[in-house]
Amino acid sequence: MTEKGISINISKKLGEMLVSSGLITASQLASALDRQKTEGGKLGQLLVHSGYITEKALLSFLSKQFGIEFVDLAVREIPADAVKIIPENIARRNNLIAVEKKENRLKVAMEDPLNIVILDDLKMMTGYDITPVFGSETDIISAIDKSYGVKSSKEALDDILSRTKGGVTDIALVSEDADKGGGDDFISLEAKGEAAPIVQMVNLIISSAIKAHASDIHIEPGYKDTRVRFRIDGVLHNQPSPPKKFHNAILSRLKIMSTLDISERRVPQDGRTKLRIDDREIDLRVSILPCGPGEKVVMRILDSSGLKLKLEDLGFEPENLAIFSKCLKAPHGINLVTGPTGSGKSTTLYSALATMNEPDVNIVTIEDPIEYNLEGINQVGVNADVGLTFASGLRSFLRQDPDIIMVGEIRDFETMSTAINAAMTGHLVFSTLHTNDAPGAITRIGMMGVEPFLTSSTLLMVVAQRLVRSICKNCKETYEVKPEMMLGLGVSKAFLDNNAKNGKIILSRGKGCDVCAQTGYKGRVGIHEILEVNDVIRGLIIEKAHVAKIKAAGRKNGMITLRESAIRKLFVGLTTVEEVIRVTGSDVD
Repeated sequence: MTEKGISINISKKLGEMLVSSGLITASQLASALDRQKTEGGKLGQLLVHSGYITEKALLSFLSKQFGIEFVDLAVREIPADAVKIIPENIARRNNLIAVEKKENRLKVAMEDPLNIVILDDLKMMTGYDITPVFGSETDIISAIDKSYGVKSSKEALDDILSRTKGGVTDIALVSEDADKGGGDDFISLEAKGEAAPIVQMVNLIISSAIKAHASDIHIEPGYKDTRVRFRIDGVLHNQPSPPKKFHNAILSRLKIMSTLDISERRVPQDGRTKLRIDDREIDLRVSILPCGPGEKVVMRILDSSGLKLKLEDLGFEPENLAIFSKCLKAPHGINLVTGPTGSGKSTTLYSALATMNEPDVNIVTIEDPIEYNLEGINQVGVNADVGLTFASGLRSFLRQDPDIIMVGEIRDFETMSTAINAAMTGHLVFSTLHTNDAPGAITRIGMMGVEPFLTSSTLLMVVAQRLVRSICKNCKETYEVKPEMMLGLGVSKAFLDNNAKNGKIILSRGKGCDVCAQTGYKGRVGIHEILEVNDVIRGLIIEKAHVAKIKAAGRKNGMITLRESAIRKLFVGLTTVEEVIRVTGSDVD
């Protein structure tokens, strides 16, 4: 019995009839009804999952009540001429199977034979009159596999290859010390001689993601299929996926590669592995999460060869780059980079550290985890199991004679106060916060319980950052828009007048091509909002001024907002109107 259970709705009245029939007790019905009130779900499903009644016993009861036949597929031979009338993809998607054909009538076993929509679709598709019958979900799935045939791992691999551009790229584990002695799925496939195609299937998924410049790979279980998606330039894209029957084997292979416990499926696991592909070393950060239909895995691809370490390559406007470079040269203080996960904060910090990485400078970082290894910089990974946290690591750093300290993230008062103490004792500190904009970081620090005079005396700048997709250079085209159409984006009339040509605004977009997978975008570029903490801002911090007042003062001092930064990228042809709205939709005054 799968998690999905009985799909047909069972009313309270039918539940009472089950009690009258002696199939369940009154207390069991009451318990299931109480669970339904708190957890939701269908009553029949809850009764079966609770073990109060078997699926077949419930279906037999429903058969009598609705006057619809119940077919026990476990003991019934299904004729091939009936099965082939309904295409396999339709049968699997709706979990149904034809079990008998007589003249112009087709008998179909279904989870929910009362579903009129599916019955009408089947009649239109097949040309037959449909007689629905009850069937057990698990028996229907088994009958589908038996009747239509289940692909071997080699056939599944060939099918994916036929839908994927390019072939399987050889991938070598730099270190593979995992114990391969446990786990049923992968080991059973080894015994059948089907393990090699599974390895190739995993290699194909990983190599395809790397070739597509994806940042993440998602392998997600469904009740009837497995879905593979790549996050490319911040957006998820569906990819050719293997059959559901190989999901556990693929997960086992990934666990082996990441030195995880392949016999454990009940709790989340995190691991890491290093691969060599096309003479490049790629780090994979692997996260496994148990879900209803199975385990989901997300792999973060860390490719140091694509890491941009020059500040000029990060998309800073000239004014922002001048402020950023100025604060990097300060002898002491705190520089913060804010933004959501995946906004490029780590890249910006690594670029800053690379700029200051000289033989006469001692740089120490504490990260969770270390994403890229930088030569000449002392990097420490958080290990909460042994008490090594951001705060404790930062305190230890102060005894290591550092000049520059980078803390992966400031999450609490203890870490923030330790960072402030480090800045006040002559150290230059870099870190990240999760806030929506640069002025909001000051409010966030105050909410941690830090005294305003400490913040005002140590904070140098706050950088808010996002990433917008860049237009594909291979299929880039220009088009004209009327200036008044841009006013809704928050573009000032003066800015429009300066950028209009013969009363028209020239913008760019991507038509879509093979290079960008028909998306019109290739790569991403940063947009930034930098709040420099000058005397005016310090005074507002001391006053505990509202964030709107701090933002207004920053703008008066020349601060470029995220929306304005994105608009500049739009007008020089780097991105599109759609990207400006998507990424900076909330950054409107």
